[in-house]
Amino acid sequence: MGLKVIKWLYNLMKVRQKIFIPFVLLYILLAALGIYLIEPKTFKSYLTSIYWVITAIATVGFGDYVPVTDLGKVYTIFLYITGIGLLSLFIGRFINSVYLIDKMKIGGKMKYTGENHIILIGWSTKSKLAIREILKSDKKIDIVIIDDLEKAPLTEERLYYIRGDATAEETLLNANLPKAKGVIIFADQSLRENITTKDPLFVDGKTLLIATAISTIENRLDREIHVTAEVINEKHIPFFKYVNVDEFIPSQEMISHAAVRSLFSHGVTNMYSELMSTKYNETMYEIPKRGEWKTYRDAFIDLLNNGATLVADRGDLHINQKLDQFIPDNAQLFVICDKETFEKLNSKNTVN
Repeated sequence: MGLKVIKWLYNLMKVRQKIFIPFVLLYILLAALGIYLIEPKTFKSYLTSIYWVITAIATVGFGDYVPVTDLGKVYTIFLYITGIGLLSLFIGRFINSVYLIDKMKIGGKMKYTGENHIILIGWSTKSKLAIREILKSDKKIDIVIIDDLEKAPLTEERLYYIRGDATAEETLLNANLPKAKGVIIFADQSLRENITTKDPLFVDGKTLLIATAISTIENRLDREIHVTAEVINEKHIPFFKYVNVDEFIPSQEMISHAAVRSLFSHGVTNMYSELMSTKYNETMYEIPKRGEWKTYRDAFIDLLNNGATLVADRGDLHINQKLDQFIPDNAQLFVICDKETFEKLNSKNTVN
């Protein structure tokens, strides 16, 4: 019996919360109607009555409209007694709601409803650097972080946080994965630091589970989502062929290779840094194929004359060995140039 009473009281409180705002609005409308009927000569329109009620219970009291009859004055006293307390309660509820919303946002409990955003899964030093690079590259794009931290690791503008397990579909949907531009999966830092799970097999295993969850959602969509994943052990990359992972973050082996090459060819690491970062004047950009480009030679010469160098088609870096081959319709061409040249090339493509 006691549990039923508690449950009834709980349900009553929820109903009261739902009807509170409509009740306040109804109170203002009825109070305005009352004074409008009592003193139609003073309050010549219903809108004027609403205006007076709001200023009265808000204790603003401009004095531009004042009841002149005894009944109107009694009615005003009644309005003060009931309305001021009600409005104070309403303002308190509103401030509390703003606080709760802000708390939910920082705690990662609010759904993200934007579009064409980038989702970063896993918080680490790498993801922090990635955020800086993204914000530097695009001044409008939003970033959504997914992790299991108690509160958002950063609170910058255009940065949102979703708390939860990235292998769960609900968490990915809370980050609005179906409308995302792309996803970057970083290796779980806590697993890498844990002495019992720092084996790359455990770390890459979780990355694979996350990629599988993303792939499951993507297969139900009519659009593709670009997915980049960090894999600790390159031997595990073949396991990702069954899920929709498009690219992999350079592994420790590739970084070590670059370090060794720098000993034999000085400046190699500087070249890598320049290509991978937008803080330098020149970097790598993707550019669409033009109709007048039949072969790679056509594209190479035209781009060179405009200050850009064609270097790759997708992952194929051997353009210089196939200049006389025809460019396929699904080509994904990459050039090295500065931002000004890239924008100029883009404007030409728009005109064409």
